[in-house]
Amino acid sequence: MEKELSVILVNYNDKTHLQSCLSSLVDNGRGFAFEIIIVDNNSGDGSPEFIEKNFPAVNLIHNRENVGFSRANNQAIRISRGEFILFLNTDTLLPRGVLKLLLEEMRANPQIGALGPALFRDRTRYQVSFGEKVSFFSEILQKCFLNYYYRLLLKIVQKKREVGWLSAACLLVRRSALEEVGFFDEKFFLYFEDIDLCLRMRERGWKLIFFPRAKVFHEGGVSTLSFKLSSRLEYRRSQLYYYRKHNSKISLFLLRLYLRLNFSFLSLWIGDSEIRSHYFQLLKE
Repeated sequence: MEKELSVILVNYNDKTHLQSCLSSLVDNGRGFAFEIIIVDNNSGDGSPEFIEKNFPAVNLIHNRENVGFSRANNQAIRISRGEFILFLNTDTLLPRGVLKLLLEEMRANPQIGALGPALFRDRTRYQVSFGEKVSFFSEILQKCFLNYYYRLLLKIVQKKREVGWLSAACLLVRRSALEEVGFFDEKFFLYFEDIDLCLRMRERGWKLIFFPRAKVFHEGGVSTLSFKLSSRLEYRRSQLYYYRKHNSKISLFLLRLYLRLNFSFLSLWIGDSEIRSHYFQLLKE
């Protein structure tokens, strides 16, 4: 390996955040060998031109279409040269010293396959970026109770812990673990690809550690704001695929039942008949 760290970002029409995100990366990277690889999924907002002009050292991959999050990340992984790989969203901002902190923890514990920092919107609002193995009942528990509990807990307790999954909004991964499990599953276009990757790592004996001493700002949801209904559709498509791949038939049946009710209510206010039909088509796949 020629680099200690490869930082991989997938961009889709998020020129607004690129300056602050990349500047914070460059600032954090002083003192060790690292590379930045950005895969642009056919942005129409001038993002590629902005990167080439202002950050010429970045390795930029131009896609002629939006190939999705998993496939774009895999493109970058294949050309990356780092012993460790950091997957990072473009709407993040890294406080000074956070990369050093993450890498030190990773090096000190060779059993760790993936390491995730605490994500926050401001100093009093943490995002829940971790959880246990996803099933129908665990999702209900997390959304109805655990998300609120964890947000309160993170204000008080900053202790690292082993978890079932970590968010790829900011995720440090050991290359050897990634190569062992086989990268991202490209059947996930958007959402659940990080949860799937984490589960496969755990099945191979790697530890997933939530490390709240390291804190990263994450605005969240920026690239999907302009197509909210389509994004919601992709979430459900990925959720169903994940359940078919990893969960019991009972969990899948309960999810389909829930989605049938959910889509019925949703269809009352979705004006776009094409999107509405796509929602119900999911249940037939």
